[in-house]
Amino acid sequence: MKRILILLVPVVIIFLAFRPVNSHTVTGTITDDSGNPIQAATVTVKGTSQGTSTDAKGTYRITAPKPTNTLIFSALGFEPTEIKISGRTVINVTLKSSSNQMQEVVVTGYSTKRSEKSLGYRGGIVSPTVSSQPIDGFYGFDQPREDFNREGYENITENIFLKATDNPLSTFSIDVDAASYSNVRRFLNQGQLPPAGAVRIEEMVNYFKYEYPQPVNNEPFSINTEISDAPWNKDHKLVLIGLQGKKIPTENLPASNLTFLIDVSGSMQGPERLGLVKASMKMLVDQLREQDKISMVVYAGAAGLVLPPTSGAEKTKIKDAIDKLEAGGSTAGGAGIKLAYKTAKDNFAKGGNNRVILCTDGDFNVGVSSDDDMVRLIEEERKSGVFLTVLGYGMGNYQDAKMQKLADKGNGNHAYIDGISEAKKVLVNEFGGTLFTIAKDVKLQIEFNPAKVQGYRLIGYENRMLAKEDFNDDKKDAGELGSGHTVTALYEIIPVGVKSSFLKDVDKLKYQKNIEPLSKSSNTGEMLTVKFRYKAPDGDVSKLIEHPVQDKQISIAKTSDNFRFAAAVAQFGMLLRNSEFKSNASFTDVISMARKAKGNDDEGYRSEFIRLAESAEMLAKAKPGNNKTDENVEEDTKPLSKNK
Repeated sequence: MKRILILLVPVVIIFLAFRPVNSHTVTGTITDDSGNPIQAATVTVKGTSQGTSTDAKGTYRITAPKPTNTLIFSALGFEPTEIKISGRTVINVTLKSSSNQMQEVVVTGYSTKRSEKSLGYRGGIVSPTVSSQPIDGFYGFDQPREDFNREGYENITENIFLKATDNPLSTFSIDVDAASYSNVRRFLNQGQLPPAGAVRIEEMVNYFKYEYPQPVNNEPFSINTEISDAPWNKDHKLVLIGLQGKKIPTENLPASNLTFLIDVSGSMQGPERLGLVKASMKMLVDQLREQDKISMVVYAGAAGLVLPPTSGAEKTKIKDAIDKLEAGGSTAGGAGIKLAYKTAKDNFAKGGNNRVILCTDGDFNVGVSSDDDMVRLIEEERKSGVFLTVLGYGMGNYQDAKMQKLADKGNGNHAYIDGISEAKKVLVNEFGGTLFTIAKDVKLQIEFNPAKVQGYRLIGYENRMLAKEDFNDDKKDAGELGSGHTVTALYEIIPVGVKSSFLKDVDKLKYQKNIEPLSKSSNTGEMLTVKFRYKAPDGDVSKLIEHPVQDKQISIAKTSDNFRFAAAVAQFGMLLRNSEFKSNASFTDVISMARKAKGNDDEGYRSEFIRLAESAEMLAKAKPGNNKTDENVEEDTKPLSKNK
């Protein structure tokens, strides 16, 4: 008996060591030295991307992976503190006011004195600068802003079903951004459903890689299509259109002239903001080559050049400059953008990759700051041939709508960095696609055959829609495609003969002739024709590719993993948005389809999606008075107030 017990001991130890550990929820209140609640204080789980912020009463709620994790508490104007959970469920914290003193630094070029903290740099002389307007309401560590706790999202009006007889053409610009998915993930990881305005379905679909074939015949991309039944409506069809950008090996990429433009204003204080920016930039620096050149511009109350053009071989020098960044001051975003573009143009690499990389929460408030002013500024600057990458950081005050507009108008892309793993994905794993454009102004125009298609709806891309005349207009701006990038678009089709409440009738026209019967050419096997236009990165004249598509009546079970996984993500997005077109969509179907279509998932992104879908299902069920999985979720996911 004693011998048996001795043999069992190691087994029990191994079992205990590998037993699953349940997540641990902590609540509490954060106050200042006087006992006043601190609004918009940040609470993060150390070593993870999980975090939340306090409400107007200073209260928070966060779920940590383990009861042994450590929480980091920080707020603008206060000293951050770390506290080990140690199994507790309630942790109240008092933060001490920051005692950081602002030191003077001379900003040359305009003979203007600014505090070092207002420029967010500890490196001494900063030169040159672009002057900003006088700072009437300067706020650094001592004066938290009253409207700090808000995020800005655009209201999205979903694309509706259109009749193919009345609207045979559908035209839109591609979108390679994936910021919406990582932002939605942030909300779900914090235990709440995202605001509807944060859910851009095309960005969620395009977050994932799809196994499309590489292009041939020196084309910048391959065109791939697939048709089957719509998973959420058996009477409808779903059309997938996929682009695969040509993959250029890193060693063959042209030389880069990169200008880091880093927001070091007070709103960027904290490990999940400027701390994460610095870690992200260092990861990018590690990817650079000797022929690549890096400059760094920072902006807070004013803007300054803190690193002149430096070879990618001097990694230590670049990282030292990054380490000196500190947050504090107001936000002269317009001044920073002007100086960054000026720096990029002064060091323009002909035939190379010229790009400004903006790292910010989008909270501009000094000088040029309105959405319209910023868009006009970016539209003017993009004429120089310098592209723009916008990397979003932070929570509680993140200005998503502004970031989208800047990236769209700056011939660039937009990513939301919610943790170090996302920084690695964007700046390491997808280095070429993020920073190297292989085709610009890429547009798609789909012509539907009314003999086969009664009605259609483009899923997502609401802010990328174009007029049909824009397709042939080379002056009309559109999206960019990077090295190795994939772009996926989905259309939901109502076939001819299917009765649908989604298609609305209008009165007959008085002054127009009746529509002629369909010509014989319409009665082909083609359901639609896909047309593409694109320009070379330095070109002004577009090229055209046409691709007819037939419905081969393939059951969804026999479609590719690409098709089924993209359909699962789109269905998930419709549920989160509580789309009026979701029909019979359910989280159960999303999870089941995604599991079966997970395919090759070495990096674990598809597995993570399944986990997020499971979390969303539980959150939807947990809503007060809701005992169903797929009840409306929109009531609890209204966007926070926009930027004032």
